[in-house]
Amino acid sequence: MKMFKTSLFNRILVGLAIATTVTACGPSSNKQLDTTTSGTIHISVDETYQPLIEAEIKVFESIYPKAKIIAEYKPEVDCFKDLFEDSTRMVIVTRDLNEEEKKYFKDELKITPRSLTLATDALALIINHDNPDSSLTMDQVRAIMNGTYDKDYQLVFDNPNSSTVRYIKDSINMGKPLPSSTMAAKTNPEVVDYVTKNKNAIGVIGVNWISDTRDVNVVEFANQVTVCSLRADDNVDFVKPYQVYIATKSYPLTRAMNYVLKEPHQGLGHGFTNFLASEEGQKLIGRFKLFPARLNIVFRDANLK
Repeated sequence: MKMFKTSLFNRILVGLAIATTVTACGPSSNKQLDTTTSGTIHISVDETYQPLIEAEIKVFESIYPKAKIIAEYKPEVDCFKDLFEDSTRMVIVTRDLNEEEKKYFKDELKITPRSLTLATDALALIINHDNPDSSLTMDQVRAIMNGTYDKDYQLVFDNPNSSTVRYIKDSINMGKPLPSSTMAAKTNPEVVDYVTKNKNAIGVIGVNWISDTRDVNVVEFANQVTVCSLRADDNVDFVKPYQVYIATKSYPLTRAMNYVLKEPHQGLGHGFTNFLASEEGQKLIGRFKLFPARLNIVFRDANLK
């Protein structure tokens, strides 16, 4: 009888061990976590940064072939929606979290997102080649954006929920609405296309869409339109959105490019953000004519003889 109880006890232990092993390997177990250089993640990116981030992902994945970053490019409002609804752990956008959003993550989700400014970005105003108004003061820009300019221009944005619309409303119009004739062309390439076909159109796009001279598509976009020169209120020169003028804020339509990451472990999101802030990632940002925020760049005057 004693041997029977011992044998039964041993069989129960073995059964429990097998059940535990099956449970650990079954559907209810935690998935293997991604690492900083391997695995797959989904990120949401402000669509104004699509050319740049596509290039960054291509380089990152070539360095780390076990990593897969799936980016969805969409209006900034939808990027933040993804972040709050937990359908993405990382967004690349034009603003940081505000205090109310930070409080929500801390109080409700018990997590403190990590964020960082990666670059200073600029918005470019593009016009048809036949439009003579290629140099504008900021007073003229404000008048165009609020509908009081003495010429009837058609403003064109990529999307009504885009970061460019928010920037113009908040920073240029100071809360005033855009003209009723303002239209959304859905995407940045469609903004360029509309401007090429309409002499009275003024498009507003991210500078990286027209700045990478190594990208055939970007060069084609740039050749189709004229980029306006702008004069800041405290400046005497009309300048285009070139890096030196973006860095010194001589070009007036500048903003930050940020990432926000809510990743509870050291995963692929951390790996990609570290790459974006690294020398290699920052140099790639510079190639797209944004001004890198994490590089120590010094400007010096040069005398040409």
